Amino acid sequence: MGRDFRSSSSEIPKVSVVIPVYNAAGSIVETLESVFAQTDPRFEILIINDGSPDTEQLEQVIKPYLERITYIKQQNAGAAAARNAGIKKSRGEIIAFLDGDDVWSPEYLASQVEFLETGGFAMVYCDADLFGTPSVAGKTFMEGSPSSGEVTVESLFDLRCNVITSGTIVKKSVVEAAGLFENERVLSEDFHLWVRIAHLGEPIGYQRKRLLKYRVSVDGLSGHAVNRVERAIDVFKRLDRDLDLSSEQRSILKRRIAGFESDLEMEKGKAFLIGGNFDLARRSFREANRHRRSLKLTAISVMLRLVPRLVLKIYKVNNADEIAFVHKLDRTAASQ
Repeated sequence: MGRDFRSSSSEIPKVSVVIPVYNAAGSIVETLESVFAQTDPRFEILIINDGSPDTEQLEQVIKPYLERITYIKQQNAGAAAARNAGIKKSRGEIIAFLDGDDVWSPEYLASQVEFLETGGFAMVYCDADLFGTPSVAGKTFMEGSPSSGEVTVESLFDLRCNVITSGTIVKKSVVEAAGLFENERVLSEDFHLWVRIAHLGEPIGYQRKRLLKYRVSVDGLSGHAVNRVERAIDVFKRLDRDLDLSSEQRSILKRRIAGFESDLEMEKGKAFLIGGNFDLARRSFREANRHRRSLKLTAISVMLRLVPRLVLKIYKVNNADEIAFVHKLDRTAASQ
């Protein structure tokens, strides 16, 4: 059973800021301070401790804020369950999602609420500056995951529109109508919710302003590319199962799944190649080519059969940084 300690404020807030935390003791103060610095003060904050192993440290650093927040503790159940717990305890008509290591600009809520209300939207999201590692300095979220055109089921499936969770606010009634986040411990549950909201016909808007800083960790940049692609395949298959889709929507979805499956085999092929497993690498590249026909993939498969060590040498020259990064991660994992 979870426990919660509610802020003493009796004023009904307009926005409920839902912050799930897990191993966020080192960053939560910066996140909280960015919320308290908002130019629009009509908000409440709900922090949901999802059975975090750093609970003792977390509770020490948030102790000065306890009279100004609602603090909820639960057994570890995943980010989706933590967000749902916050939504159910929230009092605002608008829910704003924020991760425990991201940071809003002072005008974030004022700008987002105005954009939502004047545009007649049910949900809006914005762009973000990336920070956390030197390699992302000066870059924005939308440079790597752009958004263009109307936000629809089709554009979400086709990855023409990409939503950043910490940059999203949405009417509470709409989240409830969509069924909240999935109850199971699943992957990419936020994307699943955005698609369901669009599937209800609710208008979603994208504000191009960069209104937050999105933290990119070493793990986020890692060589866990296989895991990322597997998450994408999993959520797209769940959407295919869960929603009554049009023929156009299902066609886009199936095309995307095929593309992801090709990407997955590509990432496996690169991992096998780096490890010197040439037969498995050739098998993966050949399978990738089956999903997405390419002369380049055909050539790689042939060269891996004839001159595998030359392929590895070329790959090492052209992808030295990526290989070094993967090896660094492997060494880190082995030492833990």
